[in-house]
Amino acid sequence: MVTKIHHHWHSRWLFIMAATGSAVGLGNIWKFPYVAGENGGAAFVLIYLACIVVIGVPILMAETLLGRHGDSNPINAMLKTTRDSDVSKLWTIIAIMGIFCGLFIMFFYSVVAGWVLDYIVAIAQGSFQNVEPAFVEQYFEQEIMANKERQLVGHTIFTLLTVGVLAFGINKGLGNAIKILMPLLFILLGTSLVFSIQSGNFMQGFHFLFDPDFSKVTGEVVLMAMGQAFFSLSVGMGAIMTYGSYMDKQTSIARTGFIVAGLDTLVALMAGLTIFPLVFANGLQPSEGPGLMFLSLPIAFGHMEGGVIFGTLFFVLIGVAAWSSSISLIEPALSWISEKTPLNRAFACILLAIIVWVGGYACIYQEGVFDFFDNLTSNYLLPIGGLLIAVFTGWVMKRKIAKNQLSQLSYFQFNLWYATLRVFCPLGVIAVLISGLWPSIQALFGN
Repeated sequence: MVTKIHHHWHSRWLFIMAATGSAVGLGNIWKFPYVAGENGGAAFVLIYLACIVVIGVPILMAETLLGRHGDSNPINAMLKTTRDSDVSKLWTIIAIMGIFCGLFIMFFYSVVAGWVLDYIVAIAQGSFQNVEPAFVEQYFEQEIMANKERQLVGHTIFTLLTVGVLAFGINKGLGNAIKILMPLLFILLGTSLVFSIQSGNFMQGFHFLFDPDFSKVTGEVVLMAMGQAFFSLSVGMGAIMTYGSYMDKQTSIARTGFIVAGLDTLVALMAGLTIFPLVFANGLQPSEGPGLMFLSLPIAFGHMEGGVIFGTLFFVLIGVAAWSSSISLIEPALSWISEKTPLNRAFACILLAIIVWVGGYACIYQEGVFDFFDNLTSNYLLPIGGLLIAVFTGWVMKRKIAKNQLSQLSYFQFNLWYATLRVFCPLGVIAVLISGLWPSIQALFGN
């Protein structure tokens, strides 16, 4: 039997950029700014940052150290850690669930990313120049949502773009792509922000996002901030564990974890400062979800000078963010298949491309499948995965493994992290989990 080599990043910055690319996705560009602006502005941002520090980063560090200690794909990494801790192999369910979670997310994520590709072409062609809001709404509903074949084309192209990068390996494929995509993302975001400052109502957008309104802060808002912080860092789906396994032993997990969290938050805030000045300058109302990205923004671009160029660049930015995230959704499964089966990485990519394509096909053509996978991953698999990581690392795994992987931390720093992981992280994730399940619980009891 041939033993396959487990490759490693060429530099610690590759891990930082890869993990940031995994964290920065569609939600950072349109969901976080809107949620923050509608729920207290700077007050929400402060709560979000506190949740990032208390819940997000500790679990991110835990998942990273599990990957680096195991020095293999997520399943093998968990098997090694359970052996070294003399505990049941059943804890490997953390890795198995994470791998499936990433693939399930990719099913519908690639469909939405396909919409983004469609809009890049439409805006570049000037399709939304000086049109009425009804035209944009009709375009989204009839040309995109009602046109299954068109959605399938976008989904197929995006899936091929993702697996095409991964087929070339860790450093030549994934590493080189990250080196290009992440700087490109920040260049596009910076360019978009400058354009927005010049062309939009910047101060109104700034006040919408940053004026603190503590009267809006309720228990529900705190839970919302907690959930946003948890999901924003892409923990619980095996990606960070996989990327951690490619990390060298000298890199500080804690330092890189805070850098990733900082860059992820920076992107979300810059996106807000880019979007809302344009929305307000055109007399539009910020709306949640696809409405902001696929309805409001095209109207804004269509009624501003240079809107074709700026609008195209902005949707390219969204596409880049989606691309960098989608890579991390497939890599955990790819690393396991390419290391533990006779298939090489290229053939494993073909297999996973087929699986993802079929899943996306079902999301497009079968009613309810899209929402099913969205609900399953967001409300169940991701929070349960994060909870299990916190419990396993804080209560089950031998403490000396964590101390060895976090050797750069002082005695006080390590114990602070350890206590946070054991107490506050599980409680916070449980609160997020219950919040997500609450509508189902109410429906079950008829309330």
